[in-house]
Amino acid sequence: MSTLVLAGCAVGPNYQRPAMDLPETWPDTALIVPEEAAEWRAWWTRFEDPVLDAMVARALDDNLDIRLQLQRIGEFRARLGLAEAERLPTLSAQAEGARQRQPSGLSPVPRDQGSIDNLFTVTGMLAYEVDLWGRLARQREAAEAFLRQSEYTHEAVRLNVVADVVAAYINLRDAQAQLAIAERTVQTRERSVELERVRHAAGETDALSLRQSLAELETTRARLPAIRQRVRTLESALSVLVGMSPAELMAPSEFGPGRLADLQLPAALPGILPSEMLRRRPDIRAAEAELIAATAGIGVAQANRLPRLNLMALLGSAATDTADLFTASAETWGVGASVAGPLLDFGRGRAGVETAEALRDQAETRYAVTVTTAFREVRDALTLYQSAEERVEAINRQVRAIQDSRDLAQIRYREGMIGLLQLLDAERALLEAELALSEAVRDRLTATATLFKVMGGGWDPDLDNRS
Repeated sequence: MSTLVLAGCAVGPNYQRPAMDLPETWPDTALIVPEEAAEWRAWWTRFEDPVLDAMVARALDDNLDIRLQLQRIGEFRARLGLAEAERLPTLSAQAEGARQRQPSGLSPVPRDQGSIDNLFTVTGMLAYEVDLWGRLARQREAAEAFLRQSEYTHEAVRLNVVADVVAAYINLRDAQAQLAIAERTVQTRERSVELERVRHAAGETDALSLRQSLAELETTRARLPAIRQRVRTLESALSVLVGMSPAELMAPSEFGPGRLADLQLPAALPGILPSEMLRRRPDIRAAEAELIAATAGIGVAQANRLPRLNLMALLGSAATDTADLFTASAETWGVGASVAGPLLDFGRGRAGVETAEALRDQAETRYAVTVTTAFREVRDALTLYQSAEERVEAINRQVRAIQDSRDLAQIRYREGMIGLLQLLDAERALLEAELALSEAVRDRLTATATLFKVMGGGWDPDLDNRS
């Protein structure tokens, strides 16, 4: 009975979550329309773009970083199985056969010559370590925490991959939109140049106006190579994220038709309390799992300084002839116990405990850094979302005003009331505003995706219940 009581006594500190000074509400909470967290596990589908959905699905299937994390989960699941097995008895079997000659002088029965004897044994042995100080229990606790950490890390990597795919896709669509705007502007400039040539030939305009028109055309054309390069670079980045093979990567990338303007903004955004962040973010859960494992490691180190109690039992048979092995007269058995522990280790055990405590302190600091970083990311994401929304509205008004100004300039130019330079200024301003609007729409979509990510969207926080 006393052994059972001792077996339940585990040395070392029990894990307690560090106290964190968390805010009660988020800043700019008016931006958030709360909805059930379960509804935004697949948040990228809220953009209502089938091509984007296909890109994310492929990335989740083929991304090498995700595959590596899944393999690490397999490793730590095996380590947990080993830790659980260490707490159970060990049953082993051994069979031996020997033939030996013994000098006559050593034989208890006088013989003329040395005797030749056979000896056959079959033995089953049972060994069990009584976990007096909870060393094995703490090892299992640490192994389970490491498994949890690998699972949460996998979810964090998965979430980051999804966010990277969404961001790369949005940037690609923005680059394609800017390329389309620039190409459309080039076509407009080419028509303007042709018109100026006709007017110059008819004597209605001078050579300076024609030169100015040509200069504006070439200036716009000069934008195209850089924009095309950006499109190709983003195609390559997206290809790598979705797990394309080198052969697919080197082939011309085709991500299907799509426009930046076709992506829909989600009608609702994730709304959770700050205290729920500790459960919603997989990186925070992974950091906490590491802290749990490090805390259990202190108990293991402390238990290693204490004696270990091992129980042993054996049952077997020994005979000089195999026919007699399993008879009653050949039966052998034995039971025993041993207690062993360090008496003088010159500080090894103490150093092991101090090392475990230092590792725990590091894990606690990493946990605090992870939590602080998560809240900073949320605050920055809320600020970015608000400013991106305001910027889109402001640039939309600017584009409409410049379009009206450009349209009026075209009318007045055709009537000869203004010169070509004023018209070119109006068209140049419109081009810049349209490019800025595309960037603003991109930033708003990216800010929305970032907000979903930093709020913990994209994974199931009830992972513990599924394992």
